[in-house]
Amino acid sequence: MIPKGGVHVSMATIVKKQPGQTDDQLIAAFRKKMLAEDIITEIKKREFYVKPSRVKYEKMKALKKGKRGLI
Repeated sequence: MIPKGGVHVSMATIVKKQPGQTDDQLIAAFRKKMLAEDIITEIKKREFYVKPSRVKYEKMKALKKGKRGLI
């Protein structure tokens, strides 16, 4: 299903079981790959809709916070 007004691209995270690899090692490899691809943070970021004005406000707030340490 394609979300309204956007392009939906889904790519599966694939971890193949190697010979002699236990199920626990396979799960650990999957978790490591998920962290490396930043999938968890992306899901959390898209969990709720954020209005564009709010995104702009947060960016400006972060810039001001970063510049404060330089002055």
